[in-house]
Amino acid sequence: MPRRTKIIATLGPATDEPEVLDAMLRAGLDVVRLNLSHDSHDRHRARAALLRERAAAAGREVGLLMDLQGPKIRIGKFAQGPIQLLCGERFTIDAECPLDAGDQSRVGTTLPSLVDDVAAGDTLLLDDGAIELLVDEVDGPRIHCQVVVGGTLSNNKGINKKGGGLSAPALTDKDKADIAFAAELDADYLAVSFVCNGDDVRLARELFREAGGHGGIVAKVERAEALRAVEDIIDAADAIMVARGDLGVEIGDAELPAVQKRLISLARDRNSVVITATQMMQSMIEHPIPTRAEVFDVANAVLDGTDAVMLSAESSIGRNPPKVVEALDRICLEAEKNTRRSGHRIDSVFGRVDESIAMAAMYTANHLGVKAIAALTESGSAVKWMSRISSGIPIYAMTRQPLTQRKVTLFRGVYPVRFDVVSTNIHEVNREVIEELKRSGTVQDGDLVIITKGDRSGVEGQTNIMKIMRVGEHELLADD
Repeated sequence: MPRRTKIIATLGPATDEPEVLDAMLRAGLDVVRLNLSHDSHDRHRARAALLRERAAAAGREVGLLMDLQGPKIRIGKFAQGPIQLLCGERFTIDAECPLDAGDQSRVGTTLPSLVDDVAAGDTLLLDDGAIELLVDEVDGPRIHCQVVVGGTLSNNKGINKKGGGLSAPALTDKDKADIAFAAELDADYLAVSFVCNGDDVRLARELFREAGGHGGIVAKVERAEALRAVEDIIDAADAIMVARGDLGVEIGDAELPAVQKRLISLARDRNSVVITATQMMQSMIEHPIPTRAEVFDVANAVLDGTDAVMLSAESSIGRNPPKVVEALDRICLEAEKNTRRSGHRIDSVFGRVDESIAMAAMYTANHLGVKAIAALTESGSAVKWMSRISSGIPIYAMTRQPLTQRKVTLFRGVYPVRFDVVSTNIHEVNREVIEELKRSGTVQDGDLVIITKGDRSGVEGQTNIMKIMRVGEHELLADD
């Protein structure tokens, strides 16, 4: 049985050699991420080209996700290098301090309006929560703080406010330029960082479409504010990412596991795709095997129903990216043995014919001993609905559309198959579908297969037929 949970890996210096990328593809890589917070457009363009070249050589469809930097709020630089902050010391974030002139007593910030968002008694967290400052006083452009948790503080570290409430815009000028770049590279997904509400997602989609982009939008949930508008965000996006780094800093580590479970459940309930990300296999940046805690972390996300798990530094700068993908593949497969069939939407009222067919196919498959589902699809909508229902039955998205083939690489339990309907005879189309599955070794004589399709071939949203066929008898059966 193929692995259902998808693996996303960030490309970087560690993956720039073709043989490394080839090994990652053999290990089961499904989607790659280009992190636009780092490196030049030229470097990312070269990585996207290498990906597509090696994926084609391997006969694989691999999705491309491009991740915007977003309005990451940072301190400036220190003139004399990193400083040491001790508990109880005073330290000031000064909006008028030049960004390259920080010292032991103060540092600048990339967001001068930060002073408008904080007040005495607030807690500021620097460097992903490693440094904790209690705001004593806001004096004009200066935020005077007391060090609660000290440590080494170096250049350009991020600033978060515990509980959220920083009012940086969702899209910076850099993000807008990067959206056009993502459209140029024909990205399958565009990830939008630090969204606060659905309007942030809708704006990103509008700019992406204006630039000629056709891919889906992934909303990264990493602000406390986003949790208060999460249903609007899910409905506006094609997928969400549980971005546990900044989110954990803002809401606190103790709350994060329950929030992750809620986000995965809510996304699936609202027929959206969900990615779980950040430090999933962090120890494998340096070490050849994961910690037991990392194994449990990945397995729990899989058991909760995440569509994908994502690697960041583990693959982009790690010592052995293929080994990390192999480890993820192994953990996901074992966890999937313990997933249960879903009763999701069993009492729902459906709003579309193609949605009804998708749900009927999954209900039938889960109760009839079906070996595979073959969905002839243009846009991928039907297979996305199917993938929301937990089952161990593989769903094959059979489509002639390259964009749809790559789009479904993110959907749990869905696998793209290049397939073009060339016959107008419905009996012949059914036979061709079964023969394609037989050629790939997916099914054999005696297996039951569900086929979903539309009677208007080549038109999006027209799935209105479900047919059950037995392999070996497909040459003899007449269509109804």
